[in-house]
Amino acid sequence: MLIANYFTLTERQAEQFAQLDALYRDWNSKINVISRKDIDNLYEHHILHSLAIAKWLPFQPGTTIMDVGTGGGFPGIPLAILFPECQFLLIDSIGKKIKVATEVAQALGLTNVVCKQERAEEEKQKFDFIVSRAVMPLPDLVKLVRKNISDKQRNAVPNGVIVLKGGDLTDELKPFINKSNGLQPEITPCSQWFMGEWFETKQVIYLPL
Repeated sequence: MLIANYFTLTERQAEQFAQLDALYRDWNSKINVISRKDIDNLYEHHILHSLAIAKWLPFQPGTTIMDVGTGGGFPGIPLAILFPECQFLLIDSIGKKIKVATEVAQALGLTNVVCKQERAEEEKQKFDFIVSRAVMPLPDLVKLVRKNISDKQRNAVPNGVIVLKGGDLTDELKPFINKSNGLQPEITPCSQWFMGEWFETKQVIYLPL
């Protein structure tokens, strides 16, 4: 399996990742959360891409993560499989997408995942990290979720936002450069960890908040 080429998996995790193909094909035939022409690239374009966050930062047990604009469950569900001792809240404003994420999480037996239909501005809980996959421009995302960042630190880097994006992010990152607190954005190409042309333009962006 593709995921096992890059991560050491338990037998349970390997089973859960293997289940994703049939689950997403079935749900995608009812509710379109992945482009029909892209479903054959599920493991590379969606699951492995989501796990770039895990390569950048292996979360410590007990870490709390909110996935904003999760769609059908990305990056939240692959991360929840890899980090069973962390807690994940997956939110999306579109009910049918949250239904898919909920059903997939339940079918996998993921007890560390909660899925909610809501907008980011409605969520009041605190989290160590906010993760997202290119749902909106970074300044807009930070404005919505800054209130949700916990003061309690558990990991090797300060709490903040970790997003998956591609292309030129110069303008989006401008508001976060040269901050007086000395904390700077970090941009890491996914090609540092994963082989293949598709990953050459994909990046993990970390914003400490």
